[in-house]
Amino acid sequence: MALTATLRKAELQISDMDRGYYAAHSLTLAQHPSETDQRLMARLLTFALYAEERLLFGKGLSSDDEPDLWRMDYTGAIEQWIEVGQPDESRVRKACGRARSVVVANYGGRAADIWWDKNASALIKLKPVQVIDLPADAVAAAAELIQRSMRFDVVIQDGEVQWLGDSGSFAFTPTVRKAAA
Repeated sequence: MALTATLRKAELQISDMDRGYYAAHSLTLAQHPSETDQRLMARLLTFALYAEERLLFGKGLSSDDEPDLWRMDYTGAIEQWIEVGQPDESRVRKACGRARSVVVANYGGRAADIWWDKNASALIKLKPVQVIDLPADAVAAAAELIQRSMRFDVVIQDGEVQWLGDSGSFAFTPTVRKAAA
């Protein structure tokens, strides 16, 4: 018998003063049976950082052809492809051929450092790629707040993210390892 995904609901009220973006998002996230709470919340943190009207969750772990998050224009062309975690360099290269902008939201502490050391020389050559690190303590703090139904206020100002929930809050600043050219 196959295990099914766990559905999680998230209400995000985003106030991104750095980009001038203010919106509420009602999201449904499917948590694959093999997906950890940390990875699910890393996807949600990344959504908040890049939130826009047309940003959507992809099929994620269950699909090789879709990213964790993506934004398409009104013609269906992929504007932004966002991977969460430590994707293979070949997957990032493939994404560059399909999207105008590619983001890797890396997390995992020491594992993130090892991944970057292994892939940095190849990724630096890819102009549309941006690589950010989500601090391990922020991802762990977010995972502590996971519930079937969640509500968060997210305030982004001067690069710092304040994540405020009913059962706890934390702040973090993502680190940019590589900016898109």
